[in-house]
Amino acid sequence: MKEKKFSIKKSAFGLLAVMLLMLLAAGNVFAADTLTVDIYGPGQRKVNIILLPPKTVPAGKYEGSKEKDLPLPAEAGSFSKDLAKDLAFLPFLNIVPVTDILGGDPSRGVRPGDIDIKPLRLSKVDLAVTTGWEIRPNGEKNLLIRCIGTFNGRTILGKKYSMVTEEMLPRIADRFSSHLMRILTGRDGFFESSIAFVRKTGKDKEIYTVSPQGRNLRQISSLGGINLSPNWSHDGNRLVFTRLGSRQHLLCVWDRATGKIDQKSFPGNTVIGPEFLPDGNMAATLTMNGNSDIFLINGNYKPKKALAKSWAIEVSPDFDRTGEKMVFTSARFGNPHIFLLDMKSGVVTRITTEGKYNTNPTISPDGRYVAFSRQTPLGHRIFVHDLKTGQERQLTFGPGNDEDPAFGPDGYFIAFSSSRNGKYKIYLTTRHGDPAMLVPTGNGVAKAPAWGKAHKS
Repeated sequence: MKEKKFSIKKSAFGLLAVMLLMLLAAGNVFAADTLTVDIYGPGQRKVNIILLPPKTVPAGKYEGSKEKDLPLPAEAGSFSKDLAKDLAFLPFLNIVPVTDILGGDPSRGVRPGDIDIKPLRLSKVDLAVTTGWEIRPNGEKNLLIRCIGTFNGRTILGKKYSMVTEEMLPRIADRFSSHLMRILTGRDGFFESSIAFVRKTGKDKEIYTVSPQGRNLRQISSLGGINLSPNWSHDGNRLVFTRLGSRQHLLCVWDRATGKIDQKSFPGNTVIGPEFLPDGNMAATLTMNGNSDIFLINGNYKPKKALAKSWAIEVSPDFDRTGEKMVFTSARFGNPHIFLLDMKSGVVTRITTEGKYNTNPTISPDGRYVAFSRQTPLGHRIFVHDLKTGQERQLTFGPGNDEDPAFGPDGYFIAFSSSRNGKYKIYLTTRHGDPAMLVPTGNGVAKAPAWGKAHKS
C-alpha cells in the first residue's frame, strides 16, 4: 500500500481551547490556518466534522483528462462506514449528517474547489472529509482522502492509498483517522493500540486482544481453566498474565513474535497482578515469606526485592512510562486504599482517603493522574486523582459496576469493564469522563482490560 501526502499543516500544541491560528508571513503573505484541539485541557468543545458522500475520480483527471466519471465501486459504502465508525471514537469530534446541510451535499468533487463552503459554515461545520475513488483502466483502485478546513477552504490533511483492496479498507480508515488525530491534537496511537482482556466462555477464562474500535479480535491463550490479569510490556511485544493452576499460580508471558507462552512458578505458589516495568523487568504479588507483597522480578524470572510490603495484602502494581512511580493497592491501614511508591527514594504516599474500598489503580503514562475503582453506595465507579493538585473526580456513574480502569498509551483514554448492560463488557471513556463507548469483544463476559501501544515492527 503506497501512501502519499497532498498537504499537511502542522498543528500547534498546548492550546487551552479549540482555536484558529493565523500566521502572516512578511513579503509573501499567506494563511496557515490550523484547527487544533487540546484534549487534556478543560472546557473542550466539539469540533464539527462532516463526511461528504464519496465520489469517483477518473484516472488522469488531475492531468487534464476529460474521461467521464465511472460508477462508484462497491467498496465505497463500506469504507465510508469504517471511517465514520473510527471517527466516532474521538469524543472531541461531532459527526454532522449531510442531511443537516441546507441544500444537501455541497460537493461536486473531492478537491477544495469542488465544495461550496458557505452552507457548511452556516451549519457550523469545522472540517469536511472527502473520499475519491480513482479507477484505472486495468481495474486498479486508488483511494484519495482529504480533510478540508471550512475556515479557509484548504486541505489540512490529504492521503492517497494505491492499489486498494477490500481487505485493506479498515486499516486505511484507521491510518487516516490516526493522522487526523495527530494533526488536530498533536497525539496519535489510539488506532494502532491494542487492548488485552479476559473473556469468559463457559467455565474457562482466556486472554484475548482487540483494537479499541473492536477490530482484530484475537485469542492469545488456549490454556484452559482460569487466566487473569493481562498486562502489556511497554514496547507492545509481550503480555504477562496469571494462570490459576490446579495446585499453584503460574506467571505466564506471551511473546508476540513467536506466539509462545512461557509459564513460571514461584515459591509460595501465588502470583497476582503481574505488570511490566519500562525496562522489561516485572512486578507481581508473591507470597515469598508468607505475606502477599509486591516483588520486583527480573528478566530471568528471579524475584529480586520487595517493592511494597506490610502485614496486609499488597497488589495491583502499575508504573508510569519512566518507571519512577508505582501505584498499588494496600490494606495496610485496614481497608483497601491506593498508594504511590517513589521508586528512587522508596517513599510511599497514600493517595486515597475517601471511601472504604479503593482498588485496581492505573497511572497515566506522564505520571500525573491515577485512575481507580471505588465502591460507592450505588456500586463500583471509576475515579481519577490528580497527583499535582490533589483533586479527585468521579468519571463513571453506572448503572451496574464500573471496574478495572486502564489508561491508554496517550494518557487521554481510559478503558474499563462494566456490567451496566447486565453483562460485563469493555468500555472506553476519557480522563474528562466523556460518555462510555462499548468496545466490541465478541460473545462472553469481558473484564480486566490492559491497554498497550502499537508494537514495534
